[in-house]
Amino acid sequence: MKITKVDVMQVKTPNPSWRPILCRVYTDEGIYGDGEAALAYGIAAPAAFGMIRDLAALIIGMDPLDNEVVWDTLYKNTFWGQNGGPVVFAGISAIDFALWDIRGKFFNVPVYKLLGGKKQDNLRCYASQLQFGWSDHWEEAKDTEEYAASARKAVEEGYDAIKIDFFTFDRKDGRRFDKITETTGILKQYYVGLVEERVAAVREAVGPDVDIIMENHSVPDANGAVQLARAVEKYNIFYFEEPNTPSPKTAKFIADHINIPISHGERVYSRWQYAQYFENMSVQVIQPDLGNCGGITEGKKICDMAHVYDISVQAHVCAGPLSTAAALQLECVIPNFIIHEHHRNALLPHNRELCIYDYQPVNGTYKVPELPGLGNEFSEKALTCCDKITVE
Repeated sequence: MKITKVDVMQVKTPNPSWRPILCRVYTDEGIYGDGEAALAYGIAAPAAFGMIRDLAALIIGMDPLDNEVVWDTLYKNTFWGQNGGPVVFAGISAIDFALWDIRGKFFNVPVYKLLGGKKQDNLRCYASQLQFGWSDHWEEAKDTEEYAASARKAVEEGYDAIKIDFFTFDRKDGRRFDKITETTGILKQYYVGLVEERVAAVREAVGPDVDIIMENHSVPDANGAVQLARAVEKYNIFYFEEPNTPSPKTAKFIADHINIPISHGERVYSRWQYAQYFENMSVQVIQPDLGNCGGITEGKKICDMAHVYDISVQAHVCAGPLSTAAALQLECVIPNFIIHEHHRNALLPHNRELCIYDYQPVNGTYKVPELPGLGNEFSEKALTCCDKITVE
């Protein structure tokens, strides 16, 4: 079997800041596979589109079942692949997704069978990013009660874990905090007090048995992260996510000064970058995004390395439904899985319609797709409402 062509697509959505980057890899046996670069948000989507286009030219004529050979080709024969960043690895990830999809379809089994077998089927998940509400439209929590209300709503739907960035909007006028002038360095007590007030309100709203993940989006630096963690420790935070710009040394500094587990991952790429966090034990949970860390091939290696150090895994999932399917296929296999991220973007209609199946959790629990391959594929709308190029 040989790869014959690759379609690369940038999907048009009603939200101009949400630009899913997709690909479909075709073979001479009529089997195709779908992939996604998890850079739909931020400013990198067009770069991911171009990266997949360039990488696709290297794989024409290769055997799609040789995923390790293809992966090494994209990593070693591209100059910028080695020690690359999110754009390079997102491009590799998208192609790697598609190859695993093809492999599963070729052998007529779900990807998890090819990864070693499913250890569990009911994957616990949490409602993520509740500072933007928990509904089918975008909201912005400014008043403390709005944070508590979103948390209560998710818990009423059956979730027993939630994640919130409590340091996004100011209570005074609802504006976003300035990430350069207001949220770095040693924080003013106003900001520390505001975050604690919101955490306290959410804890009271959901009760003692719901796990709260505190998102930080790398907004504070090491000193501010320590201030915030110490202020909220008494509210039993499940883990403290992206407390500062990812760095194994500063993560170690924070870990040594707080009593909450730390997580990092959505801005860490490849096993080589993760290894530094494992070696100094500065994180207790990793969050590799399979759509930008190198795909399932690389993601499995990262998770296995983490297991050696008793570090738990929660895949970062903030992209289209194909990325969700890929994450579930891997998470059900690994022994160090802790919880799945169900992002509030997964509730938005223009995101849900990107694939033919709309997998959603029930009572805070996900089932793993059982169809061959990743268990999902792009919808006709995704394939037609897009800018597309074909590499042959």
